[in-house]
Amino acid sequence: MKSPSAAYIAGLLLLSSQQCLAAYPDCVNGPLKSNKVCDTTAPPADRAAALVKAMQSSEKLQNIISKSAGVSRLGLPPYNWWSEALHGVAGAPGIQFSSSSPWNYATSLPMPILMAAAFDDDLIEKVGTLIGTEARAFGNGNHSGIDFWTPNINPFKDPRWGRGSETPGEDTLRLKGYVAALLRGLEGNKAQRRIIATCKHYAANDLESWNGVTRHDFDAKISMQDLAEYYLQPFQQCARDSKVGSFMCSYNSVNGVPACANKYLLQTILRDHWNWTSENQYVTSDCEAVQDISLNHHYASTNAAGTALAFNAGTDSSCEYASSSDIPGAWQSKQLSEATVDRALRRLYEGLVRAGYFDGSKALYSSLGWSDVNTPQAQQLALQATVDGIVMLKNDGTLPLKLDSKSKVAMIGFWASDSSKLQGGYSGKAPYLRTPVYAAQQLGFTPNVATGPVQQSASATDNWTTNALAAASKSDYILYFGGLDTSAAAEGVDRTSLEWPSAQLALIKKLSALGKPLIIIQEGDQMDNTPLLTNKGVSSILWASWPGQDGGPAVMQIISGAKSPAGRLPVTQYPTNYTKLPMTDMTLRPSTSNPGRTYRWYSTPVQAFGTGLHYTTFAPTISNYSNILSIQDLLNSCKNTNPDTCSLPGLPISVHNTGNRTSDFVALVFVAGQAGPKPYPIKSLATYGRVRDVKSGEKKTKVLEWTLGSLARHDEKGNTVLYPGNYTLLLDQPTVETRSLVLTGEKVVLDVWPQG
Repeated sequence: MKSPSAAYIAGLLLLSSQQCLAAYPDCVNGPLKSNKVCDTTAPPADRAAALVKAMQSSEKLQNIISKSAGVSRLGLPPYNWWSEALHGVAGAPGIQFSSSSPWNYATSLPMPILMAAAFDDDLIEKVGTLIGTEARAFGNGNHSGIDFWTPNINPFKDPRWGRGSETPGEDTLRLKGYVAALLRGLEGNKAQRRIIATCKHYAANDLESWNGVTRHDFDAKISMQDLAEYYLQPFQQCARDSKVGSFMCSYNSVNGVPACANKYLLQTILRDHWNWTSENQYVTSDCEAVQDISLNHHYASTNAAGTALAFNAGTDSSCEYASSSDIPGAWQSKQLSEATVDRALRRLYEGLVRAGYFDGSKALYSSLGWSDVNTPQAQQLALQATVDGIVMLKNDGTLPLKLDSKSKVAMIGFWASDSSKLQGGYSGKAPYLRTPVYAAQQLGFTPNVATGPVQQSASATDNWTTNALAAASKSDYILYFGGLDTSAAAEGVDRTSLEWPSAQLALIKKLSALGKPLIIIQEGDQMDNTPLLTNKGVSSILWASWPGQDGGPAVMQIISGAKSPAGRLPVTQYPTNYTKLPMTDMTLRPSTSNPGRTYRWYSTPVQAFGTGLHYTTFAPTISNYSNILSIQDLLNSCKNTNPDTCSLPGLPISVHNTGNRTSDFVALVFVAGQAGPKPYPIKSLATYGRVRDVKSGEKKTKVLEWTLGSLARHDEKGNTVLYPGNYTLLLDQPTVETRSLVLTGEKVVLDVWPQG
């Protein structure tokens, strides 16, 4: 075939600067109707192959970028592959919110880190279904694509990472449970996908900008053990177990090779080892990551060479703000072959085929529309997701407050009445944003309101203290709404400190000196709460992350006692001196230079992973269970392709509410032991579950599911190994009960990890 002309290349550059939103293909009356891609009875692979075969080479090259041109002569419309839906349909180049109804908003849920704190995968599946339904409705309304770049499942191992709130936390088991449930909701379990979800960022992407190193030039040095055990575990769930529709490769390098040009990651692990090939799934680059291969990693001498490396390694589409890869140059230099381009296109369009993109009214989800967006049920779920995730970190008995129309309450702080602070990163236009002050007014009382500082230092011009103290002085209770906003932690912005902003601490100290009940409601990521925990004038602390469209009502439901807190921290709260550890150090286990990362390896947290207080008291216990298990018997009774997914006998947890308030209870079961390679983890989460609505005096039992992988370790080569020996089960955080478990037999390698 002829090479693209100069005019074509100029057109490609122009196309890359434009936003592409277009209707679905017309398979009834358009020129595409004669192509097999429109034959709903044909296998998806054949349909995609027929479309690609009909394209000319110049047309092919225009469709392996995020703003794909389509092929007008075939009736294939342009398509923008860049849509977002992290915690609701979000702003993105491929999404168009109207200035007036309809399509001018979507349900805005809390940030994933808060939803993860609920430790309830049934809840997360419902959230996924909500988001997937609204996302597909937007696609059907020609206001988005039908593929969405969510979820973000990089483990949140360093508290400074600016994007940690986008994730379900630091623990791989929690990450895997969250993503499995979310994907069931987002994509559905039917013959066609509701939407195409994208697991990102593959892999080891947890640094934005630190000490002169950015995500665009960072080389993550990771041992095989840490790679298999930690950094790739959530992606294994996505690819091997959940068969997600797409992946996004990350900006950074892994062990010297840029992720989007890394054959070990994209082929050896992703497609070969995890068998992520059954549905011809595709990989998109992060935006401008292809250009980074040459420009910032200097792994290729030219952009054209770097572009070819990416596609040859297994990247199938280049996301671009503007024209940043050099696809024409890679093609003209013959480093990018037509066979590789065809492979990428077949993967991309088979993904759309499997989501009903070419099926018109015959598509399974074609009936979804504006009436399915922000329904009353969606509004209630958004509120519930926030309430269920809120974590109580301190309470001297002050909460819950008995509030009525005569209550004199001060509501102080930067987000008490500022609705713009309720949403975190990757948010869309919400139907409403209800603040705590709004919620208080709905409860019938008139709060005394004053703003407060955000990230200002104590030396900044103080225009808040006088008003705050005045509001507090004429009130019986003080609610302080502080913490961090997105200027402190966000995409492109890592934190440098774990301390509370000094201006906020100074104000809190003055408020606490008034001798009135003082409740701190913290927004944003975790900080070192030591000054608040040790201050007797601080009565209670609630953590609410970025709580979404109903953040105010959710917080006030907890404070007033209409709902009881039951969330648990999905991350470790570290002391301020933890920042001595370089963000670029990817090792997990403690050493002379590293105190250890995550609760599995770090022993002296300010507040531990799994911390969460209640308004009532619970007496949980591990009920009858098999405490001696034979490894060989367990394996012989399981026929799963991947032995680490073989079930262990269910673990019954009995929960007795010994207090006087109805409340949920999150059951966390950890495992500890000295089997396998040294050093041994302090403990590892083995299973979890949320027991709902346990009434005063009531006992409820929940059987928690777990697998052989819950007890396995990873050796130095990354192999997953189940070792015989004595184990200890630890219930709750802090531990309230321990039980012994004995594994008999011979050690077994459950998964042989490919070496790079």
